[in-house]
Amino acid sequence: MDQVLFVAAEASSVTYAQRILETWKKQGRKIHAFGVGSQSMEDLGFERLGKSEEMAVVGAVEIINHFSHLKAVFNSLVEEAEKRRPKVAIVMDYPEFNLMLSKKLHALGIPVVYYISPHVWAWRKGRVKTIKKYCKEVFVLFPFEVPFYQEHGVPCEFVGHPLLDEIDDRLTDDKEYFKTHRNQCGIRDDEIVLGLMPGSRHGELRMHFQIQLDAARILARKYPTLKVLILTAPTFSKEQMQDYLEDFRLPYILMKDEPFRMIHLVDMMLVASGTATLQVGLMKKPMVIMYRMKWLTGIMAKMLVRGTKYFGLVNLILGREAVPERFQSEVTPEKIAALLERYIVEPEYKASVINDLAQIRSYLGDKGATQRVVNALDKYIKA
Repeated sequence: MDQVLFVAAEASSVTYAQRILETWKKQGRKIHAFGVGSQSMEDLGFERLGKSEEMAVVGAVEIINHFSHLKAVFNSLVEEAEKRRPKVAIVMDYPEFNLMLSKKLHALGIPVVYYISPHVWAWRKGRVKTIKKYCKEVFVLFPFEVPFYQEHGVPCEFVGHPLLDEIDDRLTDDKEYFKTHRNQCGIRDDEIVLGLMPGSRHGELRMHFQIQLDAARILARKYPTLKVLILTAPTFSKEQMQDYLEDFRLPYILMKDEPFRMIHLVDMMLVASGTATLQVGLMKKPMVIMYRMKWLTGIMAKMLVRGTKYFGLVNLILGREAVPERFQSEVTPEKIAALLERYIVEPEYKASVINDLAQIRSYLGDKGATQRVVNALDKYIKA
């Protein structure tokens, strides 16, 4: 049986890796996949050497705190790769870990493919040299990434964005279904639904969730029909989220479902920067993007992010601040609540943001990304 190594440590990467495994299973392929992944991947027969829910850390301080565990997983991956000699290693996002791993795997003669590559076209462009040195190929999600990698001599293939395969078209354009879906979830027609997406990592939850809840409280004082929808990331249980809600007295729904189905229910979203912003953007939901790190990590991030004005993915794609984004000291409940309030009191502003977000889909190619990835991997697995 052919062996394939995966590293899917981020919530979004887990979904895309799972779709590849599901496709192989439907095709009856005899492939044994092992590495870093989720419980849902394990349910498909994936052998976990590292658990994504334990590895989704962010920032220098968090990495230091988890260093011994991350190092143990890293060493285990290298050791097992040397024993098993997988046909290909598919590394996804998680650049600091994956670029170091790629170097080790390259030295062992194991081909490495980077799928869901770091946004080196936007920040820390020097990493492209490491990718070129240790990766056979990059599968890119955005058409505009192709000329960047070509310019740097990195073999790449545009596969499109796998998020497009996750969207049920009823969720974007069917107004009657929108009303019905909300009513089924206990949302009245007159209620304003504010969605909260604090992030998929433990550090993000600690840094963001309380601020998001406080911003909701401020809005609710002025708008009594406000209802809060709390979207639980795949890496968390509802019970973990509930720990933060003991003193939260506003009407709220705590939900764990497919991301697009949850996003469908909201009128506006307060979202931590990451792939979630693209999910919200594809649903054409007005949003405010926020991100806070520990002080030292934030200083380091500012030093490393050069040559780009934005950190929110939707703004990076569109090349302008289509939706407000705030970082570090600018992330306060009062400032965030004021930005969200514009969507309630300025219908023309809200409509212009929705119009901007509607353009995002044109940047992502066509549906079928997972199948294109599976096809592209065949040259390694069947070799």
